[in-house]
Amino acid sequence: MALLKGVYAAGLSVLKEDLSLDVKKTIEHHEHLIKEGLNGTFFFGSTGQGQLISIGEKKSLISELSHSKYKDNFFLGTGVNSLGDNRDLINHSFNNGFDTFLIMPPAYYVNNTHEGVYKFYANLIQQFPNIKIILYNFQKLSQYLFSPQAIEKLVKDFPEAIRACKDSSYNLYEILKIPGFSMLPGSETKLLHGLQNGASGIISAVTNVTYRLAIKVYDDFKNNREQTVNDKLCAVRKAFDDTGNLISALHSFKSVENENYKRLLPPLTLPSTEKQKELLNKLKELNFIPRKNIAA
Repeated sequence: MALLKGVYAAGLSVLKEDLSLDVKKTIEHHEHLIKEGLNGTFFFGSTGQGQLISIGEKKSLISELSHSKYKDNFFLGTGVNSLGDNRDLINHSFNNGFDTFLIMPPAYYVNNTHEGVYKFYANLIQQFPNIKIILYNFQKLSQYLFSPQAIEKLVKDFPEAIRACKDSSYNLYEILKIPGFSMLPGSETKLLHGLQNGASGIISAVTNVTYRLAIKVYDDFKNNREQTVNDKLCAVRKAFDDTGNLISALHSFKSVENENYKRLLPPLTLPSTEKQKELLNKLKELNFIPRKNIAA
């Protein structure tokens, strides 16, 4: 049985004025997305500034998150490179009732081999036999590109642990067909095409704001209804892509009515005033206007 089906967000993180993680408001942001109909959200992915937030802050949020009535809809990225830090964060998460993780191969070093990446995941699985892992295929950030063969070997050797893949690099869903294994592209532009070719849904940064459109595309596909909003969904996604930095653009868009979203951890910055205006004008043409946000 597939681990993940539907529309998911790689959720944003909300920061305090001193740039520390605002645990309460970050959780509120994610809970709001679940209330709006998303199947789930991910904390501490690349969209959530996972590589920039400290392990201590992540642990504090996970401890609080365990009390949320939506905890079954929440998934965790580790956002760290070392085995030791991954083990530490995963162990803390297990102790708070979370067993499913979005894990990218360690970043920074180039020319990582399939064997080396295999050993990285195998070590975590040996340490945590009940873990469920969503592979994160994002060559731009990790310097490593999963091949279909590399994924097939991991699934074959660890079928209970390697359960899904978020693919932000290419169209793996067209190639990889493993029964019970969830393939989820990372962009709204691939949602409908992915569903038509065996994908289970999407995990996207921009569903922080496009959730209504994305959910409708997914539901209309599942119910064999005419697609009436997919073109708009793809156009909105493209407008965000065209800014050159999704994270910055999303925070800029969300901050129009809520200044809490203006804060980013260095080296991330908000887009230039010119790029912000350009984005808002494009979205206005698409009748996609900022709504009242939570994390107030």
